[in-house]
Amino acid sequence: MLSTTSAQQCPYAPTEDVGAAEARASRAESNGGKPTLSFDKNTPYVDYAGIDTLLSLQNPRTKEPAESAFIIGTQVMELLFALIQQRWEQARDALEVDDVPGAVAWLRSACNAQDVLNSTWGLFSDMTPTQFNRFRDSFGEASGFQSYSYRKLEFLLGHKSAAMIRPHKAMSGVVTDLTDLIERPSLYDAALRLLHRRGLPVPDTSAERDWTEDYEPSAEVERAWTEVYADDRPGNELYLLAEALVDVAERVTRWRQLHLVAVKRTMGGKPGSGGSNGLNWLARNAEKDVFPELWSLRSTI
Repeated sequence: MLSTTSAQQCPYAPTEDVGAAEARASRAESNGGKPTLSFDKNTPYVDYAGIDTLLSLQNPRTKEPAESAFIIGTQVMELLFALIQQRWEQARDALEVDDVPGAVAWLRSACNAQDVLNSTWGLFSDMTPTQFNRFRDSFGEASGFQSYSYRKLEFLLGHKSAAMIRPHKAMSGVVTDLTDLIERPSLYDAALRLLHRRGLPVPDTSAERDWTEDYEPSAEVERAWTEVYADDRPGNELYLLAEALVDVAERVTRWRQLHLVAVKRTMGGKPGSGGSNGLNWLARNAEKDVFPELWSLRSTI
């Protein structure tokens, strides 16, 4: 959990090492401004980013070319899930120590990653049902529903269910991570706790509750956010926080809708590989509002 100042938390704060910067300048001067071309082993780029390992992870099980795009797209999403989780957790922890500017900065940074995440659905946009059918049987019961990285995001949003930990019971480290997230306040819970501390009419039952339970909308919470929106001056940090949370929520909903369309395009209404009824399951999930009172209040103000 963060316990640092806003400037230290801010993802845009400069932290460049002066000695390293001088070494780079010296290297550029000795190279005559051209890139270094001679290395005794792997290039530093390959070692730093684990490129050899990364490119060894694409192992299609069929000869269908579309399967490679499917695997790479899935892996890119998993990497972005992890990045978004980090930024949402930073925002949550900043809110818990009353650092609203720091939280807003992390939420904006997360939105950038969410935009990239949403764009990855384009990798599947030209996949036809016949192409998908040629490799679908190869992954058996595998389903995005089983992604523990995605489940972490849902828990951080406040959509909690202990039953969703069960698929990962054979992975003790994953169970520990998910249990930690389900037992702690979500990103939205942290925002409501902040409003409560600031004297807004968030009820005690929302500021302190059983964090393992799925979040339920509250008329009192809606009134608290409505008070925040009554002062929409640029200097109102709670108003900026509310809009940053809406930006996050909108992108989550867009991701779910893009998922729904991708499935509809490639397999229609067939049952999902993980045991669900496919489209119907995804459609119900896409209809759920993220941070619900921030949407419902728009009908009353």
